[in-house]
Amino acid sequence: MHRRSLGAAVAACLLSVTFASPAAEAPPKKGRTMTEVLAASQPSDWRRLDPDDTVYLDFSAGRVVIELAPAYAPAHVANIRTLLKQHYFDGLAILRVHDNYVVQWGDPESGDKDKARPFGEARRSVPGEFSQAIAKQPFVRLPDGDVYAPEVGWSGGFPVARDPKAGQTWLAHCYGMVGVGRDNAADSGNGSELYVVLGHAPRHLDRNVTLVGRVVQGMELLAALPRGTGPLGFYEKAEQRVPLTRVRLGSDVPEDQRSSLELLRTDTETFTALVETRRNRHDEWYLSQAGKVEVCNVALPVRQAGKKR
Repeated sequence: MHRRSLGAAVAACLLSVTFASPAAEAPPKKGRTMTEVLAASQPSDWRRLDPDDTVYLDFSAGRVVIELAPAYAPAHVANIRTLLKQHYFDGLAILRVHDNYVVQWGDPESGDKDKARPFGEARRSVPGEFSQAIAKQPFVRLPDGDVYAPEVGWSGGFPVARDPKAGQTWLAHCYGMVGVGRDNAADSGNGSELYVVLGHAPRHLDRNVTLVGRVVQGMELLAALPRGTGPLGFYEKAEQRVPLTRVRLGSDVPEDQRSSLELLRTDTETFTALVETRRNRHDEWYLSQAGKVEVCNVALPVRQAGKKR
């Protein structure tokens, strides 16, 4: 073919080509918000508090509801149950409110053997329960990793950390977790002095303190308490202490006086979807999505039993 004919053919070919207009890009799929995830939850996604694992702490401001974790601290929980059945905590007091750290209660006379409240059938010394064997515990892993442990996630509703190589797992010091006060000796705690994490998660305490549960309702009452002005946030004067009216095991409270609560199960697709709403916030206010979340930044939803959000 001659050069001129070749050029004409190319031109004709080009004229015959129809260029498709670029397809409009589909907008990114908008994820669900936490409110939408919970609204779509089913009754089977929720579990009721076990009265034998529930503590009601009543004081002037109202009621704090605590869920115990016997799977992670069986000996301490057993001792706390014994103390509760003996009404050990009634009339004792909140002694310490350390800003951005903990609120703690117990016997203000515990250091005086002549004035200290008797333990009755409860043990004065319980070996530290700082971790448990992994094989014994269920686990739902958070994909984003952790600074303090090789793995983190949830076990039976509680935030936990794990070390698969060591074969150990432990409860994590997240906001609202309940721990056992102790002296230097690992077996010096017994559950007669308890504290609740009040501020940013002090994860450096993990595996150094026995955690026995967490607050599921009433954290706002503890957070509103006046801060102690003494060292470590202790109240310096007796009149500053906050008396405990009554502290009971749920199963020892008449049914019509119990707090009827349900907690979202952590072994469900609904909870997995909820974690994603915390990793990537799709609420209209958010301009940027983090794509990650810390285990302590996923609060476990709690609701009145039988009530849809």
